[in-house]
Amino acid sequence: RCGPHDLVVRRPPLGPVLETANDVLREHRVQAALAGSGIPVARMVASEDDPTVLGAPFYVMEMLDGVVYSDADAVRHLDIAEARDATWELIDTLARLHAVDPQQVGLGDLGRPDGFTARQVRRWQRQWGAAKQRELPAIDEVAARLERAVPVDDGPAIVHGDYSFNNTMWHRDQPARMQAVLDWEMATLGDALTDVGMLATYWGPVGELLWRNRVAQPHRANPGFPDVDAVLERYARTSGRDLEAIDFYRVLATFKLAVISEGAHARVARAAPERAPAVRATVDTLAAAALDLAAASSLPELRGRRRSGANP
Repeated sequence: RCGPHDLVVRRPPLGPVLETANDVLREHRVQAALAGSGIPVARMVASEDDPTVLGAPFYVMEMLDGVVYSDADAVRHLDIAEARDATWELIDTLARLHAVDPQQVGLGDLGRPDGFTARQVRRWQRQWGAAKQRELPAIDEVAARLERAVPVDDGPAIVHGDYSFNNTMWHRDQPARMQAVLDWEMATLGDALTDVGMLATYWGPVGELLWRNRVAQPHRANPGFPDVDAVLERYARTSGRDLEAIDFYRVLATFKLAVISEGAHARVARAAPERAPAVRATVDTLAAAALDLAAASSLPELRGRRRSGANP
């Protein structure tokens, strides 16, 4: 506490410092830049890149007194209209973020937007190679189809990287009014539809699978939340963006979740081997879901067909 103000210090977790430990400074930079842009963010107070002060870079922000819709208990009290309106607020805020001109807010050098989506595919293929505990043909097939189906990037936008109800805070007395978007450490410049694809993945059939496996999907716990088709339609209408290739981004997001889960499987197998089979089954389920989404896509390359004239 500083005088009448409650403040929060954000720093990397204790323990071994990863290569990306200074991502807290990235968070600070992005939120400071977005202040006054129409995107709700916490107020930044100060930052420090000298690791000798607290043992790592850190920043100071105002403390927010709101609610995070992180699990079923947090949303059961919402009535039908509140759940619907909170969803529209979530989607409309994402569309506004993607409409912010990075140059105008001083974030023109935040990332490398050219070739962003193709690099994402290659990055997560490498991650799979590093994380995998066994061969999983479904994952290899999904990766190959994604490589063939990479769309033209939809122009540079500020991408949050992990946008969902879990990473937003809401006013206690106005449950459909967002107080702030949180957790900006993965923010970059890239294809806006990667954010949309991940959000739709949590909202659609894959989210249902995760819900059954006890992974928090708060919008599953209240019938007032619209379905995934309504979510995508709202984003398309609000943003004016073409979602013709959205299947690609949903498959990519599911692929990412499978890779992340395989990394978790490796850690669980060492620390709590009795839980490893359940995590392994989640990976298998996500891999199969990604392949099913690809097979049902309107995009020929995702269905397994090569572009006309493509090399064998």
